[in-house]
Amino acid sequence: MLARHEQRSLFGEILDWMLAPLLLLWPMSLGLTWIAAQAIANRPYDRDLAEVVRVLARQTEVQVAPDAGASGAARLALESAAAALTRADDEDRVYYQVLGRRGELLAGEPALTVPLDGPTDAAAVRFRDDQVGDEPVRVAWLRLPQPAEGGRSEALVQVAETLGKRSTLATEIIKGVILPQFVILPLAVVLVWFALARGIRPLARLQQRIRKRESTDLSPMAEADVPDEVAPLVRAINDLLQRLDRTIATQRHFLADAAHQLKTPLAGLRTQAELAARDIDGGRADAATMKHSLRQIAFSSQRAAHMVNQLLAMARAEDAGLEARRRPVDLAAVTRAVVRDFVPRAMERRIDLGYEGPEPGSAGTRLMAEPVLLSEMVRNLVDNALRYTPPGGTVTARIVADALGQAVSLQVEDSGPGIPAAEREAVFRPFYRALGTQVDGSGLGLAIVAEVAQRHGAEVTVADARPGGAEPAAAPGALFTVRFVLPGTRSAAPGPAATAAPAVAVPPEPTVLPASGQR
Repeated sequence: MLARHEQRSLFGEILDWMLAPLLLLWPMSLGLTWIAAQAIANRPYDRDLAEVVRVLARQTEVQVAPDAGASGAARLALESAAAALTRADDEDRVYYQVLGRRGELLAGEPALTVPLDGPTDAAAVRFRDDQVGDEPVRVAWLRLPQPAEGGRSEALVQVAETLGKRSTLATEIIKGVILPQFVILPLAVVLVWFALARGIRPLARLQQRIRKRESTDLSPMAEADVPDEVAPLVRAINDLLQRLDRTIATQRHFLADAAHQLKTPLAGLRTQAELAARDIDGGRADAATMKHSLRQIAFSSQRAAHMVNQLLAMARAEDAGLEARRRPVDLAAVTRAVVRDFVPRAMERRIDLGYEGPEPGSAGTRLMAEPVLLSEMVRNLVDNALRYTPPGGTVTARIVADALGQAVSLQVEDSGPGIPAAEREAVFRPFYRALGTQVDGSGLGLAIVAEVAQRHGAEVTVADARPGGAEPAAAPGALFTVRFVLPGTRSAAPGPAATAAPAVAVPPEPTVLPASGQR
């Protein structure tokens, strides 16, 4: 059981592609906003913390100078200065640390981590994130340069502050940025929804215009009031309508011609039946009269049956599903079989019917085709030749293989009156019959040949069988050639249904299949 494909909504698909990036970018926007808020919140507090470090560093330089007092006095002075600079507030606590040139603790919090490296420029304050106990802090630190007279190491000043005010400021910034987005995002979704609904409204109007059309209205639709993006679709629909209109007109013409052609044999049937009934009622129903009426009825019914068969063959030739039914077919075998079928008819009319060409199964005679239609094409060519060849004439069906192995040609040659050059294209139209001939036919045989050839990508040509007037007293005859491109070779673009170009293939040494015993 084949799985059914769900019908997709163009509106829903566009909406998904518009909202999916929006919903994907929104969490990214939250993350970037958080990072930016942290940087913005740190900037003013880092600036204040750096200023405290610089002031405390200047005090330290004075206290740790070579001519400074005892270390106890230095410690008291530093603690007094640090207490004035690092006053804690209700939200954050401030820690400081001052290390002497020998790494000794002069004042402050001993739990602060000593940095391993850093600048010696007094103006260059460095920052880092650290912890005091389990509490995260922001640390600003500065190393004092060595004195000119030398020293064992650099003094270090560090000031650390907890992150309460920073977190509060960052949260306020995020609230100011994020909260409006909770209002803007649903509003954006609603606006996108309405914009899409308005944007595809022309499609809905176009749909209504198509639905309101009558089934017989195949006129082109106006393109002026449709968007530019929909105009190609409208043009494609108009092209389809134009082709459909031509097809329906052709079918109407074909049906009208078919009905007209069927009237003749059906009228003959009715007339002969009425005459036979009248003769019976009048007492004139002798055996000869009844036999003549029955022959006429049989002839008319045969013509009607032939017409119906030709119409069915034409319908099969126009079937668009032909491509799926193609398979390898031996053209030589099909042609020989058709010739055998027509042998009794050829002998009845004293016509020499034969086959020339390679044996079935030979190389270069197999092609991809629909077997029934291919056989129908050969039958119509041979039938047409037999109809127009007078008694005592010859009809030859010939298979000619291309010397390069790229094509194979079917030729049907007769010794009939031939086809004038001016009519060689017209004879392939349905129901066309050449004037001045007394041959009875449906006018569909060569139309079927042209249709089958076109469906198989073949080219049909017709020419005189004896061009140039080599035998002035003899009829020119007709030579029909159907050229098929073999599978696996590059096919040329199919030409017109028929041209006046003569066949140029030269037949090989023939293999003859006698038909009536005259060859």
